[in-house]
Amino acid sequence: MSRVLNARAMPRPVLPALLALPILLAACSQVGGPAVTFWDVVFSMIVFFFWFMFIWIFIALFGDIFRRNDLSGGAKAGWIFLLVILPFLGALIYMIARPKVTAQDVEDLTRMEAASKAAAAVSPADQIAKLSELRAAGAITEAEFESLKAKAIGG
Repeated sequence: MSRVLNARAMPRPVLPALLALPILLAACSQVGGPAVTFWDVVFSMIVFFFWFMFIWIFIALFGDIFRRNDLSGGAKAGWIFLLVILPFLGALIYMIARPKVTAQDVEDLTRMEAASKAAAAVSPADQIAKLSELRAAGAITEAEFESLKAKAIGG
């Protein structure tokens, strides 16, 4: 018995958890009684968290299924049917069976990288030249030109 209480015999986090276990079990025996206790509130918060997480997972999975281009309409309907009939098992199967990177993901990443490179390639001098052309064409006024020029220079 003295070995269990010896701090050197067990890692530090285990000992406080073992000492708090009887108190936690005694408090949890009151959950579900006629009076609302602190542990009823804690249990309700935990249940709410898992219910919210459950809903969030299914929204994400439905969005992923409908977004994918590599699945046919029948495959999408099959996955949705599986998720509705067997929610937990269907979600686990879908997360395991889905490839980590699809061709659509690679295409989206390539498109985003090209857009960021194109946005980075535009210099303030290019922006001011375009603004000068717009001012000369009469599309913007002198005041608009000056404010947009200040924004371009400021970054």
